[in-house]
Amino acid sequence: MMITTDVLIIGAGPGGYRAAEYAAKQGLQVIIVEEDAVGGTCLNRGCIPTKTYVHSATFSEAFERQQQVVAQLRTGVEGILAAPGITLLRGHATLLSPATVATADTEVTATRAVIIATGSSAKLLPLPDIGDPRVVTSTELLQRSTLPRRLAIIGAGVIGMEFASVFQRFGSEVTVYEYMKECLPMLDGDIAKRLRKLMEKRGVTFHMKTAVQSLADIDADCILMATGRRPNTDGLNLEAADIVLPSTGSPIPVDDNYRVIGQSAPIYAIGDVNGRQMLAHAAEMQAMRAVNHLMGRTDGIRFDVMPAAIFTQPEAACVGPTEERLKADGVPYQCHKAFWRANGKALAMGESEGMLKLFTAPADGVLIGCHAYGAHAADIVQEVSVLMCRNTTVQQLRDMVHIHPTLGEILKTAAD
Repeated sequence: MMITTDVLIIGAGPGGYRAAEYAAKQGLQVIIVEEDAVGGTCLNRGCIPTKTYVHSATFSEAFERQQQVVAQLRTGVEGILAAPGITLLRGHATLLSPATVATADTEVTATRAVIIATGSSAKLLPLPDIGDPRVVTSTELLQRSTLPRRLAIIGAGVIGMEFASVFQRFGSEVTVYEYMKECLPMLDGDIAKRLRKLMEKRGVTFHMKTAVQSLADIDADCILMATGRRPNTDGLNLEAADIVLPSTGSPIPVDDNYRVIGQSAPIYAIGDVNGRQMLAHAAEMQAMRAVNHLMGRTDGIRFDVMPAAIFTQPEAACVGPTEERLKADGVPYQCHKAFWRANGKALAMGESEGMLKLFTAPADGVLIGCHAYGAHAADIVQEVSVLMCRNTTVQQLRDMVHIHPTLGEILKTAAD
């Protein structure tokens, strides 16, 4: 069967389904192709399941609850993709040209644009014994119905640290191996170190500056590979669309409108597959930019202001450069600090552990970044992100009323 549509989207993760929903609301006809469950990694195997673990008291409760939450949210996404103007096709999509995609029984040609939103998958270290049966990715660990007595985690990035925090709380003996000198490289070094030290006090063992050469020496029942993610480009037949990548697993190069570089045809790549900002909320906003661009519209989306959160216990969050990056780049800045232990709401909650660093430009006081760890750090950093999008100054922040008693007053304290 051969059909045409205005916009053809490959992948129904956060970027894909958001692009479909937004394009349909602009009056475009959309076909979206998905070979797996809708919702992508974030909903089915990533941020949503892991957050149910964070907010569950026991492992058995978490395992049961995550399946319920995922099923409910997946139904919601399926509802979005059943809206007028959107057709969901099931199956693997292969490019035949920059404008045409084939599934097992259908050829679809897009008259306006093709959007690639195939996401990413876990990247494994090229170890000689990587086939060790104890090795799992986050996907398999979330599917495990029994709690590992001894869990080894290779990688102290976001995935590694979140699972380390959760499984230590559930009762596993957790050991983390990390090649870098500190965990969470996107986070300010002072904040990252404090969070790691707190997790050590709670029982997590860290081996920093450690390059794992063999899994045979790791004493664990289960070994989680948390060593990053690679774009899903295999099997797309990108060459048919004149997209040539330097190597397998390389991201698709795009410009600031997320249009594939070097392409005369309107073909876009959004989300993890372009490797720019591998976050679900980044994929959603990239979807909006791509659709706006193909419609000839401009927007005010600030991709240089991209907040991120790490849902350890307590959580951490950041927006803007780290203090180390500001120093390395020779950027003038002032650092304003505040601590959870001085906040009434934090003490009342029994959450006194935490620190916030707010960075401002000394010349005009404009907010340029914020890094924090502590209860609800993500909510506080989100406020800073909004203020940064409007070029707010620290002087203006000082004049903004914050409810008492709230954790938001921590930000006000830093500004004062």
